Amino acid sequence: MYVCTHCGYDSPKWAGKCPACGEWNTFVEQVVRKEPINKQVATAGAEHGKPRPVALSEIEAGEEPRIDLHDDELNRVLGGGLVQGSLVLLGGEPGIGKSTLVLQTVLHIPDKRILYVSGEESARQLKMRADRLSTRSSDCLILCETSLEQIFTHIKNVHPEWVIIDSIQTISTESIESSPGSISQVRECAASILRFAKETHIPVLLVGHINKEGSIAGPKVLEHIVDTVLQFEGDQHYMYRILRSIKNRFGSTAELGIYEMRQDGLRQVSNPSELLLTQDHEGMSGIAIASAVEGIRPFLIETQALVSSAVYGNPQRSATGFDIRRMNMLLAVLEKRVGFKLAQKDVFLNIAGGLRVNDPAIDLAVISAILSSNMDVAVDAEVCLSGEIGLSGEIRPVNRIEQRIGEAEKLGFKRFVLPKQNMQGIHMQGMKIEPVPVRKVEEAFRILFG
Repeated sequence: MYVCTHCGYDSPKWAGKCPACGEWNTFVEQVVRKEPINKQVATAGAEHGKPRPVALSEIEAGEEPRIDLHDDELNRVLGGGLVQGSLVLLGGEPGIGKSTLVLQTVLHIPDKRILYVSGEESARQLKMRADRLSTRSSDCLILCETSLEQIFTHIKNVHPEWVIIDSIQTISTESIESSPGSISQVRECAASILRFAKETHIPVLLVGHINKEGSIAGPKVLEHIVDTVLQFEGDQHYMYRILRSIKNRFGSTAELGIYEMRQDGLRQVSNPSELLLTQDHEGMSGIAIASAVEGIRPFLIETQALVSSAVYGNPQRSATGFDIRRMNMLLAVLEKRVGFKLAQKDVFLNIAGGLRVNDPAIDLAVISAILSSNMDVAVDAEVCLSGEIGLSGEIRPVNRIEQRIGEAEKLGFKRFVLPKQNMQGIHMQGMKIEPVPVRKVEEAFRILFG
């Protein structure tokens, strides 16, 4: 049969366009073998040892025991550590540092018996990478194998406390007659590994490939099977790598881990604000500092804008690290509510450091940077901004305002422009930073540009 690689829809014949998801050229051929089905007559009573329906009030729930990975960034993104019996999927582009992150974490856990199954690299290549990453010796067991049955045999022999499979697309099982990496192989192998993890309470980490659309390769059911999906992303031209949690059954999906890629591996960035700010923009127009929050972590980022006259007929709109549709909405608010004519101007926006930010509280910094470039007037380098812009030009309140202000004060900013409604209930005693409450966009521009 033919199966769509995008949504998993199957068809007896090949089609150019998938009727389920509408994607083009996604059907691949698969060999299907019919297995004899042993039909058993279901009985009314539950058999001995089989699960029975239990009242919700009778179920006892407690804190999940977690394994400390000795990596603050990874622990926080996972929700406090690795839960026993969990299945974690780590995805990322080729060469971004997935194997480096996993091997580096393994080398920092000397007291655990870990089995590292590699289907892509030889034992010598892993040894060379381990020597480059760390000088300490580790009792991690390396296995170069792609057969799922052989992997389970070795697991029974060595009794590991943590299993890592790099990568799930290279593993195949003998029960299916298709090549490794096909949809049926990935689906069947992941289901078998999940069953093993839940029965033995041994955590398993799978490394997954990314397709050209940026999503994890293989069937979408792979992401439904696992407990946690981590995305390791970053630009090849930047040294920063960002670890996001897309799905997490044992923690928040809003957390963010930041690493710096170096010659000797990945370094944890405990204070990203200092790295994301360039201190030499005194007197330059088109730059504004925003206070953003990802999860429970506040950090300051630099928003850069360039506004110039459109050379060609249609003005260009470009945004890096920021939603282009939201930028168009903010430009419409500027034109309608404030009276700035930007319809015939090219507008380019960039979040410095290669970061992608989804926090709506940076709206105020974005439009301030755009107007600063348009008027060629610099925003005061000692001012930090935070506020969400509404369609009527009002500045809406944002969450965790005290943490945002505290981060700006720690880095030496003198004034903090914030929504007026956020002034209720915040404690400014002992702080050396001056809060500047504003209600509408016009007020903020009067304070910034006079």
